Amino acid sequence: MTKTQAGKSRASGRITLAMVADRAGVATMTASRAITQPDMVSQALRDRVEKAVDELGYVPNRAARALASSQSKVIAVLVPSLSNAVFTEVLAGIQDALDADDYQILIGNTRYSDKQEEKLIGTYLQSNPDGMLLSGLTHSPRVQQILTTSRVPVVSMMDMSTDPDKLTVGFSQFQAGHAMTRYLLDKGHKRIGFIGAQLDERTLRRAEGYRKAMQEAGLADPKLEVMVGEPSTIALGAELLGRMLAQSPDCDAIFCCNDDLAHGAIYQCQRRGIAVPSQLAICGFNDLPASAWMNPSLTTIGTPRYRIGYEAATLLRSVIKGEAPATRQIDLGFTLMARESA
Repeated sequence: MTKTQAGKSRASGRITLAMVADRAGVATMTASRAITQPDMVSQALRDRVEKAVDELGYVPNRAARALASSQSKVIAVLVPSLSNAVFTEVLAGIQDALDADDYQILIGNTRYSDKQEEKLIGTYLQSNPDGMLLSGLTHSPRVQQILTTSRVPVVSMMDMSTDPDKLTVGFSQFQAGHAMTRYLLDKGHKRIGFIGAQLDERTLRRAEGYRKAMQEAGLADPKLEVMVGEPSTIALGAELLGRMLAQSPDCDAIFCCNDDLAHGAIYQCQRRGIAVPSQLAICGFNDLPASAWMNPSLTTIGTPRYRIGYEAATLLRSVIKGEAPATRQIDLGFTLMARESA
């Protein structure tokens, strides 16, 4: 290592690959190969370089490696919430699928905001990610333009697209909403209400499925819907149940757009002395862990959250490698969990 190199390293405070090579007594290119392509060098040489890396505390420069290999080994993942169990399970599946290939994940929380999504995508593209995993199918025109221009492969999660060329992993939110409403109709309910919150694209598609089923049965009524833009909570579910009964006192079943709201609705029924399901049936969506242990246990839609993350990451990885996927659309389906509350 030259005096100039040493001076620059000391000034920056960063341990460089050249310093590792000097400590190991090898050329810089050889040290690089031992770190990035260990199968290309002998075990003895690899051990010397690894020892130097450990002694110096060297951290490889991913940006430099990306320039050399045309791959950053970075995947950007955007979800609308980091506190919602639905998306933490999706992230767990992604992590498990990518660990074997040593990918790093940039996780962004859009907070259900188009502006935040635009900001995060713009920021993450500066890291030259090999691909992106996005939640949902609907994005602002600006995001669509950015993604088209960047040419970064994108897999959409959580719903199914009508565009056969779009890389998608999930299930039909519309069909799931329709199936739950059809289940309640088949149980003999006629005045079925729908409670929705947050009003993100997935909630709206579930509501579309609900409306379609009610229209087919000739029972559609706008007074049977309570939709608010507030984030879903158990407390909000209790409040919205009150609103529903105030505007439609003859309601005999309620389909809540998620389990949090359904939990709150059941608790509120218990406080009011309303028997579930004999007086009022309650259903949810997502089958959160607590739902089976409610009293009564909650009828809900089970969604394959971990598998969505795992399969989406696996699909993206194959596209990045230049492999032609067997299918660009992976429909993992959903499960109607019929329990005591309906």
